[in-house]
Amino acid sequence: MRQAMIGVIGGSGVYEVDGIEEATWVRVASPFGTPSDEILTGRLAGVPVAFLPRHGRGHVHSPSTVPYRANIDALKRLGVSDIFSVSAVGSLREDMAPGDFVIVDQFIDRTRGRESSFFGTGCVAHVSMAHPTCPRLGAVAARAAADAGARVHRGGTYLAMEGPQFSTRAESLMYRGWGADVIGMTAMPEAKLAREAEICYATVAMVTDYDCWHPDHDAVDVAAVIRTLTANAATARALVARLPALLSDRRAPCPDGCDHALDHAIMTAPARRDPALLARLDAVARRVL
Repeated sequence: MRQAMIGVIGGSGVYEVDGIEEATWVRVASPFGTPSDEILTGRLAGVPVAFLPRHGRGHVHSPSTVPYRANIDALKRLGVSDIFSVSAVGSLREDMAPGDFVIVDQFIDRTRGRESSFFGTGCVAHVSMAHPTCPRLGAVAARAAADAGARVHRGGTYLAMEGPQFSTRAESLMYRGWGADVIGMTAMPEAKLAREAEICYATVAMVTDYDCWHPDHDAVDVAAVIRTLTANAATARALVARLPALLSDRRAPCPDGCDHALDHAIMTAPARRDPALLARLDAVARRVL
């Protein structure tokens, strides 16, 4: 058993959480850069929690400039064991309507130019992403969302696009043909980095619109998106408030192995590993290095 700490990464519209006791904004230094913002730490119903607004307070980072590596590294340094990522998305399916919540369990990564790994030349590692989210956390998120009054879909494929522009209609139709269910801009490389950092990770996708494939919604209306975001944000905060009751402050090893993802991942021979890179990995890979 180990001390559990809930990490919440808030997406568009979710810049704060309610009810945190002993709340303190702390600045966490990371060798991978400066995180999106300070991190709000404290306790929620007695369970340690850390909240990080992905875009920063005031929404200063675009999807392409979010410092994903610094964010995950900083949460790891604080002792976060479980990350719930909250993201605004467009729907690629008729039955996933604006206002619905989707507990994502698969991704298609169409981002480009983002640093997607903590490892590299001097210390190469390959982690499995066959099942990119933690089933245990997904079940918890689904229950918390339902208890908060949301219409919840268990399971869904998230198409991560680069942005910041929305899709063309041709792209939207193509992604539907690929079997994607929702589309967003921030879940990748976040999910990959959480896996490398051996942190259990779940994505709660909040549907704001039908992208542009829908014949009755053929353009994304930013004003309409913001209205739905505002409503979704209140539900997301209620979801977060329900997490401690579903998660103990002590937890056993992840039954799906998320917290041992590096067991056989590092390929570089010990004698050939770059000391400078190893020093940067002191939090992410401390268990195996």
